[in-house]
Amino acid sequence: MFQYDTHHWVWRKPHEKYDVNCLIPTVKSGNQGVMVWRCFAKNKLGPLIQVSGSITGTVYINLLENTFLPFYDSLEDDLEYIFQDDNTPVHRARIVRQWKEDNSVSSLPWPAQSPDLNPIEHLWDVLERKVQAHKPHPKNVGELMEVLEEEWGKIEPEVLVNLVESMPRRIQAVIDSHGNPTRY
Repeated sequence: MFQYDTHHWVWRKPHEKYDVNCLIPTVKSGNQGVMVWRCFAKNKLGPLIQVSGSITGTVYINLLENTFLPFYDSLEDDLEYIFQDDNTPVHRARIVRQWKEDNSVSSLPWPAQSPDLNPIEHLWDVLERKVQAHKPHPKNVGELMEVLEEEWGKIEPEVLVNLVESMPRRIQAVIDSHGNPTRY
């Protein structure tokens, strides 16, 4: 909420565009903000939920049961859905894996910390740009949550469709780059 985007310049040759040695790594800033959980399907936004405190396997299961399952149950039955989370230790906990199995939630197996494969990260970027452009700017966490919810609801279905349809290309790009960064 209170950070500024700045440009960092890296001098490289055109063929070095995705070379690991020509990229600037990102770090967590420690700035205060809000933690939200969100989901989407091919053409439908799920709820945006503010999350407080530490996330344990039990907390995550409660979030999935109370937020994700109602959204999942509202989707078209004739389509196959694959659930994707960001593979943090909480998401890989034995009780969470068991819960997913018990509730017939199939997950995409993928490497941890791989934003190249996570379309929600790109959706979060869309939301962040909308929040930054929102007038007036939020002045506190409560106002930030209101703006997040308002702008979340304005995301166009075409954005969601494009993200889902890009998944085969994302996966192939990661395979082709042997797990190194890609244009995604």
